[in-house]
Amino acid sequence: MAGKPDVYTRVTETIVEALEAGVKPWHKPWNAEHAAGKITRPLRGTGEAYQGINVLMLWSEAFDKGYSAPIWMTFRQAKELNATVRKGEKGTMVVYANKLTVKETNDETGEDEERKIPFMKAYTVFNVEQIDGLPEHFYASAEGPKIEASERLSIAEAFITATGADIQHGGNRAFYTLDQDRIRLPHFEFFEDPQSYYSTAIHELTHWTRHPSRLDRDLGRKKWGDEGYAMEELVAELGSAFLCADLGITPETREDHAAYIDNWLRVLKQDKRAIFNAAAHAQRAADYLHDLQSEPPVAKPEPSASQAPEPAAQEQSGQLLFSLE
Repeated sequence: MAGKPDVYTRVTETIVEALEAGVKPWHKPWNAEHAAGKITRPLRGTGEAYQGINVLMLWSEAFDKGYSAPIWMTFRQAKELNATVRKGEKGTMVVYANKLTVKETNDETGEDEERKIPFMKAYTVFNVEQIDGLPEHFYASAEGPKIEASERLSIAEAFITATGADIQHGGNRAFYTLDQDRIRLPHFEFFEDPQSYYSTAIHELTHWTRHPSRLDRDLGRKKWGDEGYAMEELVAELGSAFLCADLGITPETREDHAAYIDNWLRVLKQDKRAIFNAAAHAQRAADYLHDLQSEPPVAKPEPSASQAPEPAAQEQSGQLLFSLE
């Protein structure tokens, strides 16, 4: 009897299944039906945003099930609020990283030494739409927009400017060149809409963070189309999705959508940890670009209720938990 697939396999299979159906699970995972906001990362019951691979998992589940609420909590957290998960509801897996401490004898000294072994562990959360009896604000319908579309784009403009990146305009291609440390974009007016321009710029800014003077990200890219290229493009894709969610921008669907999906599938099927590494790199890039801002571009949500803490371990986020070697 085969054992239960490990966390890496289960997460990778979920992402691969969506990509094989032609759907990017991080594309348009939002709606305007909840007071928590039109475009947002998934939130814990405390109002804290999830990070890294968990963003992809919860976006994908919300998109698949049609949940309008971006808030998730564990069975125990719901119970502590005198609420109950409805019978028959299936939870969604999220993960966190922890370390197992083991004692080993040093062959040279004969002394016992402690060694920490990193591992990934899963737990289950439920969308608030699967839970009855929560305080009313968890189910609140959307209020009127607090920020006009033009103001949202102003926020994106300020975000990009604050990075100090060298961005030049012209031609009909968008790209980042590492040797010149420069981003090239078509002129604004040649894009279909403002959202397409800003999401493309943010995608290239994510590439910009790979420079040796910044995050020094080297995923083994040697030439166009190789596995390192596919991984770097996946990092930029995820980083752009995270940042677009933070800034209230709808990500662009690229013209070469199908080709990129094929490249990503090849990488993900060969390495079950690839999506974890890509999400971790993307989170680091997003955090780096946020840190360049003089002021946060969007307000952090206030905790909505006192909640029992989730497992006391580090979620996959800006810290790289696994090497690509």
